[in-house]
Amino acid sequence: MQPYDERLTVPRSWWFLAIGVGVAMALILLPFGPLPLLAGLVVGAALSLMAVSSYGSVRIRVVAGSLVAGKARIPVGALGEATVLDREETVAWRTYKADPRAFMLLRSYVPTAVRVEVTDPADPTPYVYLSTRSPQRLAAALEAVRAQAPAEDAEPAAGAAEAH
Repeated sequence: MQPYDERLTVPRSWWFLAIGVGVAMALILLPFGPLPLLAGLVVGAALSLMAVSSYGSVRIRVVAGSLVAGKARIPVGALGEATVLDREETVAWRTYKADPRAFMLLRSYVPTAVRVEVTDPADPTPYVYLSTRSPQRLAAALEAVRAQAPAEDAEPAAGAAEAH
């Protein structure tokens, strides 16, 4: 059983913008004839749709005693308290309060986030900032996994800073 699994998908409007890029490419190639116009439409739309899909396919999971956020996999035992951030705090922690050493999986279109302290002394990453649409659920899932695992079995954080 996975206590938490979320995919941060992009807003619907971004998909329409990606189609618009294909239309713009077609219009740019219009003077060269119908075949380049069609190629511009197909290739421009396909490339922009792939870029939108790639950017919007990031997942945040709490599974097997670890927090998996994008490419980072951090044992929950190496994490401290999870702080739920409201809209104002979310903006503050991704701008003027941000630490350049922090691991930040942020998406500007997600209005809320969670900030989780990294307690492993060997890891220079001070905290993990995660954009999430369900910050209370994510914080609760981290706390539930932390409560299940004995503190003496905690592994060192392998890769929070490496996943940048």
